[in-house]
Amino acid sequence: MGDNAFVLGILVLLAVLVLIGLLLGINFFSIWIRAYFSGAKVSFTELIALRLRSVPVGQVVNVRITAVKSGLPTSIDDLSTHYLAGGSIDMVVLALIAARKAGIRLDFDRACAIDLATKGTGKNVIEAVKTSVNPRVIDCPAPDIGKGTVDAVAKDGIVIRARARVTVRTNLDRFVGGATEETIVARVGEGIVSTIGSSDTYKEVLENPDMISHTVLSKSLDSNTAFEILSIDIADVDVGENVGAKLQTKQAEANKLVAQAQAEVRRAAAVATEQEMVARVAEMRARVVEAEAQVPLAMADAFRSGNLGVMDYLRMKNIQADTAMRDNIAQPDEEEDKL
Repeated sequence: MGDNAFVLGILVLLAVLVLIGLLLGINFFSIWIRAYFSGAKVSFTELIALRLRSVPVGQVVNVRITAVKSGLPTSIDDLSTHYLAGGSIDMVVLALIAARKAGIRLDFDRACAIDLATKGTGKNVIEAVKTSVNPRVIDCPAPDIGKGTVDAVAKDGIVIRARARVTVRTNLDRFVGGATEETIVARVGEGIVSTIGSSDTYKEVLENPDMISHTVLSKSLDSNTAFEILSIDIADVDVGENVGAKLQTKQAEANKLVAQAQAEVRRAAAVATEQEMVARVAEMRARVVEAEAQVPLAMADAFRSGNLGVMDYLRMKNIQADTAMRDNIAQPDEEEDKL
């Protein structure tokens, strides 16, 4: 009985193993055989590991077949790791194939990093590679900001309105962590404003609009960005308003108001000084009247003390009468003045 039970156990175990083998064969044989004949051999152990990690086996194997057929030595482990990290293995392999065909150096790790960096941004690694092969054109300023030109003022006060078109291509080595195209647009706009602002007259800009391109390109505006600037073309240059004249007019108006205020201050000071002089004249006249009032008192005191006699007093009166007569003779006749 014991031997029969042991044999039965062995048979059951073999049956289970055969069943497991059949299940594995049903699930993975077609995938394995397809990979085998495609030159991208894969073991059943790797297939089982993919299934245990909840990775779509068929997708990973198909992507590896595509990579191997294109000459890219990509392993199952690398593909499954990137898939579990949230990346798109299809996009990565297609981007590697495109880069290889275009002669661009791009390894698997860099492509995975770009794929993860562009996730959720509306872009993908394939677009990055295509832009590296076929440069794209960026408008400056961007059309979505609602302003069609970059406005700057030359030294003579004339506004220049310019619009540029920047040709860029992706720099895959700086794509991860590099500044985006918004930074390119901002830097180019700053370069346009700086170039126009340093021009002596607006005529220089109109005569040589390429001076803007040369100045902007010489500043290495694509440093630390995900792009490489190939060229900057000035698409449009137009003359705006005369800001300098407006500023001078406003300054002249302000100067006039300041001068009027200062003149009003001086006038008020003059009026105050005049009133002060009138008050001082009145004060002096009061002092004269006060002094004249002391004369009779002094004369009376002189009579009492004997210092002034009657003859002296009469002589003084005669002198006063003579002086008054002379004054009357010296004054012109009123009727003659009327004639």
